[in-house]
Amino acid sequence: MNLAERFSEKSATIGIIGLGYVGIPLALAISKVGIKVLGFDVVQARVDQLNLGQSPIKHISNDEIAEIRKDRFEATAEMSRSAECDALIICVPTPLDKTREPDLSFVVATMDGLSPYLRAGQVLSLESTTWPGTTREVLQPYVDQAGLTVGEDFFLIYSPEREDPGNPNFSTQTIPKVVGGQTPACLEVGVALYQTFIDKVVPVSSTAAAEMVKLLENIHRSINIGLVNEMKVVADAMGLDIFEVIDAAKTKPFGFTAYYPGPGIGGHCIPIDPFYLTWKAREYGLHTRFIELAGEVNAAMPQYVVDKTVRALNKAGKSLNGAKVLALGIAYKKDVDDMRESPSVFVMELLRDWGANVQYSDPNVPVFPEMREHDFDLSSVPLSAETVAGYDAVLLLTDHTDFDYGMIRDNAQILVDTRGKFRDDADGVVRA
Repeated sequence: MNLAERFSEKSATIGIIGLGYVGIPLALAISKVGIKVLGFDVVQARVDQLNLGQSPIKHISNDEIAEIRKDRFEATAEMSRSAECDALIICVPTPLDKTREPDLSFVVATMDGLSPYLRAGQVLSLESTTWPGTTREVLQPYVDQAGLTVGEDFFLIYSPEREDPGNPNFSTQTIPKVVGGQTPACLEVGVALYQTFIDKVVPVSSTAAAEMVKLLENIHRSINIGLVNEMKVVADAMGLDIFEVIDAAKTKPFGFTAYYPGPGIGGHCIPIDPFYLTWKAREYGLHTRFIELAGEVNAAMPQYVVDKTVRALNKAGKSLNGAKVLALGIAYKKDVDDMRESPSVFVMELLRDWGANVQYSDPNVPVFPEMREHDFDLSSVPLSAETVAGYDAVLLLTDHTDFDYGMIRDNAQILVDTRGKFRDDADGVVRA
């Protein structure tokens, strides 16, 4: 039985490297169709947690993990066990370094760990976002050094992740999956792999084309969010409600897609991925002006929110230095616990730098997590009328469903709204 047949017969074992916001939903989707999954992570605590049937992610329940743990899923930190797998899917972070250049250290470390155990008859898929050419330039040399031939006895593909944490309308299974192969034979195996647990697979001509697809998707969002954030600033200066303008504009049945402003952009993709193409484009002597301008606009939003807060405090005869400020919502988007690149954290850091006493409340993040670039020793503040009234300013940064907005509005001394949540009761609310 060849590799494609093993996938269609569901007799294969699939390994997932990186058990986070991408890897865990992927493991669920694969396990639910009856295929055995072996999950790999370098964090032993994460491995132990999953093997106990516990979910580390808010929007995935313990019951879901416990169900697949019965006989179809096991987590491990032992990379030697990758030899047991017919397919290996890499879902590790690809951040930017301090100079805003691509950091593939997690991908390289993964390949260093896998390389002694690569064998004939496997397919290797990278799902992490990266620049066009990474699969060929970074992954293939490991396969070549193992004495394997890509397209003959080993198969190399790229298939960008498209997870949207907390979105109830789409799942890993129902979101179409783009797949590119390093050779036609690789593409055939890659399609066979993903179509066993994804409703619609979209093949493209090469791994580089698939890598570019992911960048285009996120650059499209970054640029449009940058546009609407700039429009927010202009509308506010003119005394206009940008949310009213957007809602009216989106009644046009063609040629317009609604994007909404906020305190910046967050998540692992949109603030980071566009700069992978910016970096790679320089190799071709090209300057990606739209991408960089959108990045500048979006990165300026936390400072805009702080400036609006300063003016509101000054109007009330108060200084930001020494003021008690409460940040409402520090996850990067509504109803999730994902803190990656959250603009709320950048707002909090700016407030702290100006001397404010900053605290936060977020029902999804009970304790401020350890982060590579940010350090706050804080826990979520329980909300009550008395608590809210005790702050000089309250900033709505992430509009979680669980907040009691009426209570917040009635008791906040100064309420700064970055999400357009208080449009129907705008008197005294600071739009930011």
